[in-house]
Amino acid sequence: MKLAIMQPYFFPYVGYFDLIASVDKFVFYNDVNFIKNGWINRNRLYLSGDVRYFTVPLSGASSYSKICEVNIQPRQAWVRKLMESIRQSYAKAPNFSATFDLLRDVIEGEDESVACLAQRSIRKSVERLGFSTVFVESSSIYNNSHFNGPERVMDICLQEHAEEYINPSGGRELYDPAYFLQNGIKLSFSSANLVPYPQFDRPFSPGLSIIDMMMFNEFDRCRELICQGERC
Repeated sequence: MKLAIMQPYFFPYVGYFDLIASVDKFVFYNDVNFIKNGWINRNRLYLSGDVRYFTVPLSGASSYSKICEVNIQPRQAWVRKLMESIRQSYAKAPNFSATFDLLRDVIEGEDESVACLAQRSIRKSVERLGFSTVFVESSSIYNNSHFNGPERVMDICLQEHAEEYINPSGGRELYDPAYFLQNGIKLSFSSANLVPYPQFDRPFSPGLSIIDMMMFNEFDRCRELICQGERC
């Protein structure tokens, strides 16, 4: 069984979904410390003619809080403005209608924690993309928050009887392949291939939120673009 573990991000970029597509089970690492100015409650899109951040406002966010403990602000304070900004910027995109419906389904839900909202954005996107990966939350089943770093990742791998642990390539310095091998687990790294696709008549801007890819491509085509990453 192939396993990946990542913090839940809000409508993340294609590399996140490439990692999901690479594994049988994906663990939302939702009970580790919240990261300010990270990807948990924001991402990037073409908005008002330029690449800009879109953000879910939070209540009392702190780097001392666990991700699952941080709540979003009441929706009446931000949802309408965000949806209108995205509508104005992408209304003429080929797959606007289906993608905007997906976005509305996620954002106008009843989730109060940013972890649940981010996880919902990923789960709903994966449903539309047609991947069969199983999702679980680290806060719900492992009972190992007393571990830190590689030790906690290893404990999750062992509890899940994982044969291979796949991590984004940016984590090469964090994990020692020998440490995994001595526990009978192969360590691999994924590297997304950011394949260009048309974004109106603009030069291609890679690494935007999956929303951008979905706006310009049918969901089946998005799946094809996502599954072109590399393993090593």
